[in-house]
This record gives sequence, C-alpha cells and structure tokens, in this order.
Amino acid sequence: MSEYKTNVMRILDKAKIDYKHYSYADTDAISGVEVATALNQNPEQVFKTLVTTSKSGNHYVFMIPVEKELDLKKAASAVGEKSVEMLKLKELLPLTGYVHGGCSPIGMKKQFKTVIDSSAKNFETIIFSAGKIGYQVELKPEDLSKIIKFEFKEVSFQA
Repeated sequence: MSEYKTNVMRILDKAKIDYKHYSYADTDAISGVEVATALNQNPEQVFKTLVTTSKSGNHYVFMIPVEKELDLKKAASAVGEKSVEMLKLKELLPLTGYVHGGCSPIGMKKQFKTVIDSSAKNFETIIFSAGKIGYQVELKPEDLSKIIKFEFKEVSFQA
C-alpha cells in the first residue's frame, strides 16, 4: 500500500492516535457495501458519513453502517429537531470540504453536531472514510472522541 496520506490521516497522526488505513482506490467499489467487500470487512463495522440539514438551517453529521439507511425521524429526534433531510449534493463540498463518497467526520471545514449509530458500540473499532474516495481509516470510537465530539444514538434501519 502506498504511503499516501489524506488530511484525515494527518490530523490523526498529529493527535498521535492509532489507526489503520485501507485503500480500495484500485477497485471498482462505489457503494459502501462494495467498499466493505473490497476491503474484506464486515459491512456492519464500515460506516458512511451523511450530512443533513434542518429547517432551522443547522447541519448535522450522522455515521451509520454502510448497509443501513438513515432513519430521518430518529435522526431529527437525536439532534432535537422536528425534521432533517439529506444535504443536497451540490452543497456538500462547499459546506464540508469533502466530495460525495469521500466525506469524513474528521477535518470538515466546520465541526457539526455528530451522531454515530449506536451499533458502533458492538465493535472495538469502526471503519470510515479517510476524506478521499478510495481511502478508509479504522479506529476506536474512544480515540475518535479525542478529535470530534459525538453521541451514540440509534439512527439507522435496515433497508
């Protein structure tokens, strides 16, 4: 594996946080489940990072297992909003600095309230985007909490 470093990896290095990194850049994997398969990882342990917006204009980040869908009602309740909806694709890069498929909770332009699906507690580590399509990082949620604030809540469902 090349020694390519994403901004997420540099932030983790600077904070002296242990992590593993993976690349699937040489595969045809597009969806989160395909990424988990390409990396030979349990899709329940591989998380996607979703950005939502509320009527009040606030933005929220949700991390859920790749094979699940975000429950918008539970998500809204988790952050104390009446409703949330997925951020429009064209707004993702200007808001977060990340492109669709390469969005990470670490290193966004601004830190938004973040909720990780409570199923993450079933694993010692979780795997998520390293901030660039083709790259993932794996680390312990307690180590992630040293960089970003988040809560565990049940916010996903099996589609």
